[in-house]
Amino acid sequence: MTLIEDAVGSGCRRAVACETLEISLRTYQRWTKEGDTGIQDGRKDSCRAAPANKLSDEERAHILALVNSAEFASQPASQIVLTLVDRGEYIASESIIYRVMKAAQQQHHRGRTRKPSTRGVTSHCATEPNRLRSWDITWLPASVKGLYFYWYMVLDVYSRKIVGHEFTLPNRPIWRRC
Repeated sequence: MTLIEDAVGSGCRRAVACETLEISLRTYQRWTKEGDTGIQDGRKDSCRAAPANKLSDEERAHILALVNSAEFASQPASQIVLTLVDRGEYIASESIIYRVMKAAQQQHHRGRTRKPSTRGVTSHCATEPNRLRSWDITWLPASVKGLYFYWYMVLDVYSRKIVGHEFTLPNRPIWRRC
């Protein structure tokens, strides 16, 4: 803001001064609207002061040592926090532990547990009749209120014909074959 005000005081237009500093005129107007001191620079790439509650390097090293200890090597941060709380200790919140692990590039598969496997979706292809079957269960209301039937059906996927089905009342099977 001081640079823009100095440029305007020297005879430069405000829009040209803002363009030179790579901010829009509207941003400058928003900053000056807040008063003489202005507001903090809200751009993503601006330099900001470190927050007052930022973890020190010793605290980060302590969290990393705890996370990498033999006791917690195979556990995620959520389990680590719960275990420590059960003991009556509080080191940091779950999100802070995750943030410290991410900064140390340790936010990946940890410990002796197996890595998650990714398998493709299984698909089946019916190339001839009676090669692939599908089944379904549905319930059908009866004419008597509160009474219903279960209908189990087996379907040939290739021909789309019903291969077998069964109606059952509660606790009484009634078989029907096609």
